[in-house]
Amino acid sequence: MRKNQKSDIKSNLAMVRKNYDLYLLLIPGLVFVILIRYMPMYGLVTAFQDYNIYRGITESPFVGFKHFQALFGSPKFYEVLINTLVISFGKILVSFPLSILIALMINEIRLVICKRIFQTILYLPHFLSWVIVSGLVITALSPSTGMVNEFITRLGGKTISFLMDNAWFPWVIILSETWKESGYGAIVFIAALSGINQELYEAAAVDGAGKLKQIIHITLPGILSVIILMFVLRLGGILSVSTEQVLLLYNPTVYKTGDVLGTYIYRTGVALSNYSYATALGFFESLVGLSLVFIGNTVSRKAYGRSVW
Repeated sequence: MRKNQKSDIKSNLAMVRKNYDLYLLLIPGLVFVILIRYMPMYGLVTAFQDYNIYRGITESPFVGFKHFQALFGSPKFYEVLINTLVISFGKILVSFPLSILIALMINEIRLVICKRIFQTILYLPHFLSWVIVSGLVITALSPSTGMVNEFITRLGGKTISFLMDNAWFPWVIILSETWKESGYGAIVFIAALSGINQELYEAAAVDGAGKLKQIIHITLPGILSVIILMFVLRLGGILSVSTEQVLLLYNPTVYKTGDVLGTYIYRTGVALSNYSYATALGFFESLVGLSLVFIGNTVSRKAYGRSVW
């Protein structure tokens, strides 16, 4: 056993020496991850302190789980948590299948120039900032001059204040992100589709299978592992609703259904300078995301025999 281990170590070291230039290319990425992702984790200590900005982390008093107790004892926290889950699940149910559908549709376009045009049109919204997109949304949904309400009134309906109505506001968040990100989200699935053996389609066509049957029995099974991977990753961000998007679109009138964890952290941590409470809230968000990734991966492995790791 020890001889096998030594031989494995020697072979690994030999591979590193042989490809040293490729391993050197990893260094900038590793440094970036350590500095941006891991070193800030030291700040999680403030969740267990009464953090004072002037005394710093080393001199602020340790208070244990005081802020977590305050967090779970606050009715506002549960309201914000429910809002976050509703909007996140809404985005997954609408945006995720739409990205797959877009990929399937683009994959069926045979004329290369048309395929590139459609891809460009669908990818473009992703590269617009939320400042621009929110401006477009506010203009389009304006009760007085917006084209959406103009269309509704011409059909005989009444104007709707989409950004002031608690029932409509979550849909504004869900659909605006769907429009912005679904096309770009299809890129991964389009790449996966290119790896499917085309001979399978030819054989299916010979057997008399139409396009729909080919998609059901060849295309979707062929990209199932990618679908599972992307879905598990989406589960990990279930509590990470785009804070910038909500901040630019919401107002106190729609806090009841539009206030999410990100905006709540911003208001309590930055606006009210309650850094320890906001850190505890962020810590909870990260733990839930990590747990969901593990759960989703385990369920996927047992149900489909495929997983991220």
